[in-house]
Amino acid sequence: MLKIPRFIRKGLKNSFDNLRNEKLKHNLLQAIPFWIGSVITGIIAVMYAKLFVWGENLMNYILDWNAWMIFIIAPVGFVLSWWLVKEFAPYSKGSGIPQVMAAVELANPKEHTKIRHLLSLKILVFKILSSLALIIGGGAIGREGPTIQIAGSVFRKVNEYLPEWWPKISKKNMIMTGAAAGLSAAFNTPLGGIVFAVEELSKTHINYFKTALFTAVIIAGLTAQTLAGSYLYLGYPKTADVALTVMFPVILVSGIAGILASQLSVIMLSISKWKRRLKTDRANIIFLIVSALIIASLAFFVNREILGSGKEIMNRTLFSDNKHEDWYVPFFRMIGPAFAFTSGGAGGIFAPALSAGASVGSVISGWIQLTPNETNVVILAGMVAFLTGITRAPFTSAIIVLEMTDRHSLIFHLMLAGMVSSLISIIISRNSLYDMLKVSYLQELRKDDEPN
Repeated sequence: MLKIPRFIRKGLKNSFDNLRNEKLKHNLLQAIPFWIGSVITGIIAVMYAKLFVWGENLMNYILDWNAWMIFIIAPVGFVLSWWLVKEFAPYSKGSGIPQVMAAVELANPKEHTKIRHLLSLKILVFKILSSLALIIGGGAIGREGPTIQIAGSVFRKVNEYLPEWWPKISKKNMIMTGAAAGLSAAFNTPLGGIVFAVEELSKTHINYFKTALFTAVIIAGLTAQTLAGSYLYLGYPKTADVALTVMFPVILVSGIAGILASQLSVIMLSISKWKRRLKTDRANIIFLIVSALIIASLAFFVNREILGSGKEIMNRTLFSDNKHEDWYVPFFRMIGPAFAFTSGGAGGIFAPALSAGASVGSVISGWIQLTPNETNVVILAGMVAFLTGITRAPFTSAIIVLEMTDRHSLIFHLMLAGMVSSLISIIISRNSLYDMLKVSYLQELRKDDEPN
């Protein structure tokens, strides 16, 4: 047998060890920016959540003191929210998810410089300020979509601040991972964050960034839990001893919620398209005041549940004996987001969509006289279905609701709700609200770069 000389064996071993150490160092250096971004995202997400709750509580405190104040705080909140965005950060308006989707598409060598318009520290600051103004004014918005754009901005800036000698990291992977970490921290739903990145954002195979994605989601979630405590977004609704026949009302509610959500998307896109024709600030302000007064009138004369994120509706219908809403509440929970989301201010639609779906399930379960536990199942299915109708991401919607309630036994019910809604929604409108808005942002950015 041929014997390899000792000095050769030693040289090969040293070379292998050096190679292994270099690879380990490279992988570690690539991971560190994701870890830093995740910790910062978790901290900001918790602070933003506390500010958002404070804003909603302040609105309720003002209205409990004097209900007529809604006719003052609503117009002021809507106009102030719009003005902050218009003057300081135009691309911070709305949810933030379409902006992140557009940034992912722009993450190529030719167009990557445009990303700074969509993700930046200025976006982060005015996203928070504008959404606070809108929620204090009674806007039916959520903080989850904004948290995703905020997280994308954090990860982009971390990537930008890396020194020249640092191993290069894909901008696209950094943004997608940031978005997933943001959703994980906002809802305390790590699996939802991962599925969201794959289903809604990723056009490439997950193998390219799966390690970064998983670790970022875990670190952002753990950071948020460390600061805010371990919690479920909603809690533990009772769903035991439910017969398989509940699948029939689940399908019914999912179909109706899918239709309503798709119609809401179409309405919001139509309002946004019409608003683009308003060329003057005066015309925009008149539109905002009229929108705010319509919402204020409905809140004052009919039902205050048109205001805010709608989390109270979800909590009451799932965890109290008062499970059945009036027939008009789902429409109120559509009117509120329709005006708030198209106001030009910052604010998400995840929470309002979930509350609208909960109200649909609540109303229909009351009509067909389901038991309390069956009602809870149908309400959760309505939440998944309505969110799917807006986002066209059935698996993300199902996993988010599953994680925020810890009802793993309902996985098939929730996935069925998402699939039914997805199929129904496509019939009404082929493209999702986010896709259409993403295209609008891309066209606007590319048009700005065209030579005159």
